[in-house]
Amino acid sequence: MNELWVIVPAYNEEHGITATLAALAGQRDRDFTLLVVDNNSTDGTVKVVRDFAESRPDLRIEVITETCKGTGAAADTGMRHAIAAGAIRLARTDADCLPAPDWTARIREGFDSGLRLISGQLIPRTDEGVRLRDRVVIKVALEVASWFGKFRPGNRDPRYLGPYVMTPGCNMAITAELYESAGGFPRTAIEELHEDRALVNAVRMLTTDYGLRRDVRVYGSNRRVKAWGVRKTLAWYADHRYKPELVDIR
Repeated sequence: MNELWVIVPAYNEEHGITATLAALAGQRDRDFTLLVVDNNSTDGTVKVVRDFAESRPDLRIEVITETCKGTGAAADTGMRHAIAAGAIRLARTDADCLPAPDWTARIREGFDSGLRLISGQLIPRTDEGVRLRDRVVIKVALEVASWFGKFRPGNRDPRYLGPYVMTPGCNMAITAELYESAGGFPRTAIEELHEDRALVNAVRMLTTDYGLRRDVRVYGSNRRVKAWGVRKTLAWYADHRYKPELVDIR
C-alpha cells in the first residue's frame, strides 16, 4: 500500500468533478491513492467517479460515502479511512479545484523537508467566467487574510507553539500521526465552522513542524463569487458574516 493518499470530499459535483479527477490523473508524481468521499450526494457524482476510475485502470481510485453532511465530516471520514488502510501521508483538495501538475510531487518534497503539516497556495481558477478584476481582488484578499490571521484574536493563544499559517482545506497535507494527534478535522458542516482553521490551530498546540509552501499550488473555484459577488463572498469566508440561504452553490 502506497504511503500517500489524496482525499477529495464531494457533494453533488457530477458536473465539475471530472476536471478535478483529470488534474489528479495528470500529476507528475502519481504514486498515491485517490479517495473520493461522497457526502451523500443526490446527483450522479458517484457514477461519474466510478466511470472515471474504470477508464483509468492505471490509477488507484476508491469511493466511500459519508452520510453526515459537512465538509469537516466528509474530510475526516476520508482521512481516517486512509489511515486505517495504511496511509502515512495525507493530502486534501476539493471536488471543484484543480491541483497543479506538480502538486503531489511538491507535497512529497515538503514532507521530505521535515514538515508534518503543509499549507499550500490557493489561486483563483481562470476557466469559470469570472472577471479578471474580481479574480485579482480575491487573490489579494487571500494574501491579506493570511497576514491578518496572524493577529486575529481567535488565532492567538499562549499555548500555541508557532505562528498562525492560513491553511486552506482544499490545499493542505498532513502526516497521519499528526492528524490523529491533533484530533483531525472537526466533524462539522461548512456553515458551522472553518474546519481547516480548527485543525491548524490544534496542530499549533503540538508542534512547529508546519509551514506554507507556495510551490504547492491548487486553483480554486470562483463559483461563490459568481453567485454572491466579491463582497459577500469575502464576508462569508470572514467568519460567515454573510449568511446566504443557499450555501452549496453548484
